[in-house]
Amino acid sequence: MPGKAKAPAAKARTGLGTIGDELGSAAQRDRRRRIIDATLALASKGGYDAVQMRAVAEKADVALGTLYRYFPSKIHLLVSGLARQFERAQEKLERAAIPGETPAERLMFVLGRNTRLMQRDPHLTEAMVRAFMFADTSAAAEVELVGRLMEDMFAQAMGIDEPTESDRDIFHVVADVWMANLVAWVTRRASAADVANRLELSVHLLLDK
Repeated sequence: MPGKAKAPAAKARTGLGTIGDELGSAAQRDRRRRIIDATLALASKGGYDAVQMRAVAEKADVALGTLYRYFPSKIHLLVSGLARQFERAQEKLERAAIPGETPAERLMFVLGRNTRLMQRDPHLTEAMVRAFMFADTSAAAEVELVGRLMEDMFAQAMGIDEPTESDRDIFHVVADVWMANLVAWVTRRASAADVANRLELSVHLLLDK
């Protein structure tokens, strides 16, 4: 089993920082950040239905046509917003060692902390998770980015530098269980305690040997 996780050295950015850099100018990167900030603010106030393209454009102070060039739909906007949230979570993980004596304990710490953070803003969580779960192939790049960020968090928690295919299979199952239970929570089919218990059961079933 992998050793105790340590705070890693700084590494190349993945996620929205890298995507922004590829856009070119500082003005373009700033515009993209404003658009995602506006999306998250609207979703936090009114959930999925509050994120309308015209409202995002107005709040971000960009032309509607410009918004569509960056993000073809609200699904793209919200999944990119979820990637932003996970990127920030990853930055926090890089600042200190993750508590826990075993990979399962450390993974549960990471899942638990991020779940509680998301549950503090139910409207935003409902919007982002709903978009992620129902995204089609047109948003494949954004969905893949979110998946990579989750894998990075899970690998760091478990102390794995180079995940094997078997490790990635575990990451995918954990991610599916996590997102499905967040959907159950935002639709009031599961309590916060239910989510925590199901995640813990899943992690132990997958990792305890």
